[in-house]
Amino acid sequence: MNSKTKIGIIICDRYRRCAGGKCFRAMKKKEGAFSIYTDTEPELVGFTTCDGCPGGNIEYAGEEMVKNGAEVIHLATGLVVGYPPCPYIDTFKAFLEKRYEVHVVVGTHPIPKKYLDMHTALGTWESSACKPIVAPTMSDEVTRASYD
Repeated sequence: MNSKTKIGIIICDRYRRCAGGKCFRAMKKKEGAFSIYTDTEPELVGFTTCDGCPGGNIEYAGEEMVKNGAEVIHLATGLVVGYPPCPYIDTFKAFLEKRYEVHVVVGTHPIPKKYLDMHTALGTWESSACKPIVAPTMSDEVTRASYD
């Protein structure tokens, strides 16, 4: 397997000081939303924040990532597990896909157990609209616990 898929990652601005450790670990181990890369190696070409609500950096980050060769842009798991989850996920995804003709995946690393426990208790992800958003990063119990 010599093939690479160039990716960009956009994180929630609430986590702007995040060093990306969980995302990079999941990318290397092909866990969480990176499990889709079965026959290719993901190669990072961009990592930045949305610049805060309502996502002022989405347009510029997407453009730069695509110019750097991004074939897929991941909206980081932090957009899903934050309190509250990002209300703009669907808008960001639709915009990036339409404007830059790039595939967008919601999620990066597996959802940590502590976040799953809290969102389950709060009922955050019970709606049918939320289920497909969290599915790529749900993973198994042992993997989730390893990301706490």
